Amino acid sequence: MNLVIRQASLETLAAMAIWRYDPPYDFYDGDEEPVKNPERFFEVRDEQGVLVGFYYFEQRADALEYGLGMRPDLTGRGLGLEFVRAGLEFARRRFAPERIVLNVAAFNDRARIVYERAGFRLTGKHVRTFSRWGDVEFLEMEEER
Repeated sequence: MNLVIRQASLETLAAMAIWRYDPPYDFYDGDEEPVKNPERFFEVRDEQGVLVGFYYFEQRADALEYGLGMRPDLTGRGLGLEFVRAGLEFARRRFAPERIVLNVAAFNDRARIVYERAGFRLTGKHVRTFSRWGDVEFLEMEEER
């Protein structure tokens, strides 16, 4: 899969807001939290220009926080590892981070396994509270290099 990554447009952000995932992944539905920092989002398109997902990057003190999402109909089809790796390569070229970290909901074994295969390891846990979902545990992961 050849991916084209560029700054997310307002149209892309609007498209992501209506994405709907099957339970339990509906936790990631795009309308749950409005985009607060659109400049941190990058759209990912295939060679035909079709939106396949997004990456999110936020520079922290000594690490780059990495977030990502695939279009709902593409999830669970074995495309995740290639998608994660493409985002990591882009992040290294664009941001040259010392460290790359990410957070994933603890219930999301499917994503956690992909992240581990991409070279991330568990470094901690924390809980966030959501009005719709209540308390949700997150795994903190860091890329091993």
